[in-house]
Amino acid sequence: VQLQASGGGLVQPGGSLRLSCAASGSIFSNALMGWYRQAPGKERELVARFTSGGSPNYADSVKGRFTISRDNAKNTVYLQMNSLKPEDTAVYYCNYYYRRHYWGQGTQVTVSS
Repeated sequence: VQLQASGGGLVQPGGSLRLSCAASGSIFSNALMGWYRQAPGKERELVARFTSGGSPNYADSVKGRFTISRDNAKNTVYLQMNSLKPEDTAVYYCNYYYRRHYWGQGTQVTVSS
């Protein structure tokens, strides 16, 4: 499984970004996909993901601001990030889970004025 993430960048506080992650290779329909992030000096943490029941699950810190969605036909998952804050600055990683974790290359999101 290969994951190609895109959409990161520099944005001012209060701004928006949309991340995309396309999965390719041996894709399974019941695999779970989501987004994690890692800020400098901190551990990687869950941002949002789809549960096995298909519902989205969000970290408390992003609830109401971020929305995860997917296009099954394109094997792509998206993360719409609104009302961005400086503390959202991190490298964002796409995650695919089927029997093991697969990670994308990471895309930098910087929120700064």
